[in-house]
Amino acid sequence: MATTRTARTAWEGNLLDGKGQVTLASSGIGEYPVTWASRAEEPNGRTSPEELIAAAHSSCFSMALSHALAGAGNPPARLDTQADVTFQPGTGITGVHLTVTGDVPGLDEAGFVKAAEDAKANCPVSKALTGTTITLTAKLA
Repeated sequence: MATTRTARTAWEGNLLDGKGQVTLASSGIGEYPVTWASRAEEPNGRTSPEELIAAAHSSCFSMALSHALAGAGNPPARLDTQADVTFQPGTGITGVHLTVTGDVPGLDEAGFVKAAEDAKANCPVSKALTGTTITLTAKLA
């Protein structure tokens, strides 16, 4: 069954001086301020589209990797994933780097790296970011 998730942004003003409020509408878990400065300079307590993409990618990748590991007979005890999304003003998103550390009983480093590479290539968010360079560092804890 297909699902649809919804987020909204209310924006006021021009790009450089304006401000917005991102609402995670489907879950209802929060509203987050966003500005151009929080995107192109320092966050200063505000989010950015790239941070939201990083959150989506790290969670999607973790789910895909967990599923693949369990399906191969090595369910993870824990996965810690970080996604770093790089934004260059005037160019756009220039890359994503995933870093994952796993506690996977019974699996060696080579098997973990292979599973992580497969998850990187096949998680739905990675697929949505086709055309963006996605790199990976994977290691066992």
